[in-house]
Amino acid sequence: MQHAQPHSRQHTTPLNDVTDNVSTFVSEQEWETRVQLAACYRLVAHFGMSDLIYNHITARIPGTEDHLLINAYGLMYDEITASNLVKIDLAGNVLGNTTEHGINAAGYVIHSAVHAARHDVQCVIHTHTRAGMAISSLKCGLLPLTQTAMRFAKIPYHDYESVAIDLSERDRLVADLGAYDSMILRNHGLLAVGPSIAQAFNTLYWLEMACKSQVDAMACGSELTMPPQAVIDKTHHLYQPTTRRPFGELEWPAMIRLMDRKDPSYKN
Repeated sequence: MQHAQPHSRQHTTPLNDVTDNVSTFVSEQEWETRVQLAACYRLVAHFGMSDLIYNHITARIPGTEDHLLINAYGLMYDEITASNLVKIDLAGNVLGNTTEHGINAAGYVIHSAVHAARHDVQCVIHTHTRAGMAISSLKCGLLPLTQTAMRFAKIPYHDYESVAIDLSERDRLVADLGAYDSMILRNHGLLAVGPSIAQAFNTLYWLEMACKSQVDAMACGSELTMPPQAVIDKTHHLYQPTTRRPFGELEWPAMIRLMDRKDPSYKN
């Protein structure tokens, strides 16, 4: 997540080769999670939401309480594959195969906090996009200007506390997130979580679109039109996963097909 190289955990053993080793020694559930998470990394890059080698997307391995998958520190998102994802525990210890790149401990602080506190969450995504950082820096925050933004009408905020290397920040971050599926980190970026990789990606994608549309509208210099509060509340309610359907699951197969057409190497 952060650019704090001195704080990264370094491991010098080279990562074992792809399908000859990793897929042979992991469970079927873990391998499927690896493939889905690698696809998510590629999608974030495809839609212009990555930040060079920084930031993270983490996923809890089904059937485990504290085993997570994270990107190796030093790879760009379009280089992520199922096999070069790193398995860690909640303390940040690398399990099984290790990597010459290490993991970014600064970024791990945020992800470990959410995974430890929210057992309903499988996937956590954090970004430093241009639009997300812009909205995070505005005193007004994200406004319910569009239908897309109304989905996030009650989004929480977490005040900036510098580079996320202080473990004590985890309690405050989790308290601010509460039971929500997204949060704006002030002066920093965006956070999206979900009970599946598909749902977390969908939340992030539309949160990013809401931020982009607000930045575009405010740049026009014209007076903004705000819908009535009753309309905002109704629309927000309709976007809740328990109202109609969990958003992301229906769209995910199409996202996988997109990645398969573009570059199926994420499955390696």
